[in-house]
Amino acid sequence: QVQLVESGGGLVQPGGSLRLSCAVSGTIFSMNEMRWYRQAPGKQRELVASITSDGSTHYADPVKGRFTISRDNVKDTVFLQMNSLKVEDTAVYYCNAWLASLSWWGQGTQVTVSS
Repeated sequence: QVQLVESGGGLVQPGGSLRLSCAVSGTIFSMNEMRWYRQAPGKQRELVASITSDGSTHYADPVKGRFTISRDNVKDTVFLQMNSLKVEDTAVYYCNAWLASLSWWGQGTQVTVSS
């Protein structure tokens, strides 16, 4: 069974940085696409960033220039480097992996930006 485990969340002050990691296990295939979503209390889950197997990336407008998504295909791990964090970035961040028409979700990691 495929499992996704996120790590790296925590409490940080505005302007600070965090690096999230998502490790994929239970498959012999590399994922076609990996994504980071986030969900704040009372809000819809939103796509933050994505990266394909060939390295193409996409970023939501609110995080462009501040966040960077990357992946290690050998280790089946995706990262999200978050810089210049704002209070509005506070949310639970979820890793999402795609292989053909199948997808899996991690359990989420809390990111809290507060002074």
